[in-house]
Amino acid sequence: MRTSKRWLAALTTTAIVGVASAAQAEPITIEFWHGLGGDTGKALEKITDGFNESQDAYQIKPVYKGNYTETMTAAISAFRAQEQPAIVQVFEVGTATMMNAEGAIYPVHQLMDDQDVAFDEDDYIPAVASYYTTTDGEMLSMPFNSSSPVMWYNKDAFEAAGLDPNQPPETWSEVAEYSRKIMDNGYECGFSIGWQSWVAIENFSAWHNSPIGTKQNGFGGLDTELVFNNDLVTRHIADLREWQQEGIFQYGGRRGESLPMFINGKCAMWLNSSAYYGGIKSQADFEFGQAFLPHYADVEDAPQNSIIGGATLWVLRGKDNEQYQGVARFFDYLSQPEVQFTWHQDTGYVPITTAAYELAQEEGYYEENPGTDTAIKQLSLNEPTPNSKGLRFGNFVQIRDVINEELEAVWSGDKSAEDALDSAVERGNQLLRKFERQNAS
Repeated sequence: MRTSKRWLAALTTTAIVGVASAAQAEPITIEFWHGLGGDTGKALEKITDGFNESQDAYQIKPVYKGNYTETMTAAISAFRAQEQPAIVQVFEVGTATMMNAEGAIYPVHQLMDDQDVAFDEDDYIPAVASYYTTTDGEMLSMPFNSSSPVMWYNKDAFEAAGLDPNQPPETWSEVAEYSRKIMDNGYECGFSIGWQSWVAIENFSAWHNSPIGTKQNGFGGLDTELVFNNDLVTRHIADLREWQQEGIFQYGGRRGESLPMFINGKCAMWLNSSAYYGGIKSQADFEFGQAFLPHYADVEDAPQNSIIGGATLWVLRGKDNEQYQGVARFFDYLSQPEVQFTWHQDTGYVPITTAAYELAQEEGYYEENPGTDTAIKQLSLNEPTPNSKGLRFGNFVQIRDVINEELEAVWSGDKSAEDALDSAVERGNQLLRKFERQNAS
């Protein structure tokens, strides 16, 4: 009887140990909130699936939370309720807000050091890394999907109109000239623009080496002020309004809603992110190309360099060390050259590391797919200046909404370019002062 009891006790202990071992063998789940849908969302899941299959200790769980603004808002609300994910994707204009969220973020350079995972900021393309580092060169968030606006154009439409499909327009006057010829050949409009604040004001200013704001576009301090209501930007918005009245330019929405206008053959050119490559490649039934953003030929410093868009991955506080070890290993995985090269091919986002860019060159990718390095060439065209390094304004998510409202007043004919830009700057500066008060030390 005693033997049976001992045997039963041993069996029970073994079972308990077995259950514990099985529990320990279960991968640690790490939530990753993001704002990428459609083909790009599928490409993201391809990366997380690859990481999950590469090891059995951690399971990255990507969760789509809506567009960039909705994802950032959801993460802030979740943190307040202590229900935050370990990783959240935040678009570039949310950088200042995240930087000033003391106690909420776990800086990437510190995470990688704490978790003893190899990490060197110098591995990342300078135009990408500089946007997300402190003045001391310490990276705060992990670069992931970085892009730059380019000019997409329909090569078939160019050829049909008697234009060289391999010689896209370089200046704004040429854009207007080409548009008229294309419209004479049956197209409804010459061009449209997506993410209009990013393309027509932020990148337009950097491309022409013109300041968006004081204090190096906000990099130099919270007491920055917006100054994009200058003669150059006013001229450009006024030109767009004139071209709109002529039918050359057509407005199609604040974000990427104007994509169908290009895909369906309504407009022959489209100025928006290089990251639409995957979607355009899968949907367009015509030959297309990518070209540099147009510039004004009489502006001495143009073209300078474009600035990045897209988003980075921020790590939020409040998780245990085991999760953070998994986050660090995931960041190491997604920075590998082969992973970044595949991401670059699938989406059109630029490879975030120099090694990944070099791999793409070695593999002959740009020779086989001409134009797919346009965004990288734009970003590195010249050494960035204080006007073209990027921007770091607090409350810029809301400021972009203000800019969109004012530009839409121009497109509807309710305001002149000058009045709309003056109003955008005045309203934007009020939001900057509010952010400065809230984050005063």
